[in-house]
Amino acid sequence: MKIGIYGQFYHENAEQYINQLLELLKEEQVDIVIEEDFLGLINRNKSIKGEYEDLDTFKCLDPTFDLFFTIGGDGTILKSINYAKNLDIPIIGINTGRLGFLSTIQKEQIGDTIHTILKKDFSISPRAVLQVETKPHFDNEIFDNVALNEIAVSRKNTTSMITVDTWLNDKYLTSYWADGLIISTPTGSTGYSLSSGGPVITPDADSLVITPIAPHNLNARPLVIKDDTKITLKVSGREDSHLLSMDSRLASLPNDTEIIITKAPYAINLVELNDNSFLQTLRKKLLWGEDKRN
Repeated sequence: MKIGIYGQFYHENAEQYINQLLELLKEEQVDIVIEEDFLGLINRNKSIKGEYEDLDTFKCLDPTFDLFFTIGGDGTILKSINYAKNLDIPIIGINTGRLGFLSTIQKEQIGDTIHTILKKDFSISPRAVLQVETKPHFDNEIFDNVALNEIAVSRKNTTSMITVDTWLNDKYLTSYWADGLIISTPTGSTGYSLSSGGPVITPDADSLVITPIAPHNLNARPLVIKDDTKITLKVSGREDSHLLSMDSRLASLPNDTEIIITKAPYAINLVELNDNSFLQTLRKKLLWGEDKRN
């Protein structure tokens, strides 16, 4: 079995868990391959137990990988999906961060769950992702990526609102006068969109949600649409440019650029343990239905 491992950062409070994961995988005699920059971070930390300098590294994944572990928070998972893309490799998120809403397991569960995961005793939760193109085309690496949570446009270098003209399948919807506009997947519905007043959507729903950010036209409300809808945006405002974000990636675009957002032709496979579910995560992580009277 070939295992890929990815992390963005190296924190002291995560050290013991990184070491534990690597030691358990070595005991199972699996083929461990670590993302090149992350292995550099591990080896530069002299206090970590074990010698890992001889481990193989990757810059890109390929179909020979059986599983892909991420170590960190939700941001690490958001970055990791662009390694997996259309390869159908199951992603296991180990949360060493804070909320860890997207993670498969918490750091304290590594010892109890790693053998179960290696036996592939789990479920796959396919997650839709979004892609974007622009007219005119801009040579920016952000457009080579996909977004698991959301694509958003927002104001730049100004406190003034922007106008976001919006079309669905080339039919005019409306012009949002707001700080920005979020196009969210079901996965992202519990993130930026939710904090802007959007609904929670279950991961298996074939839907997207359009959520305005602090709209001035107060009758503008979040809109749920089919996920095969082509969404076209065009931004105007007092400044000459605005921001486009894909999860944690940012690009600056000139106003009046045509932004076309569509669902990618593949899904990302997040691992879900059989004793866990999205509904359980809602209750535990977002305190869904929590009431002091209960």
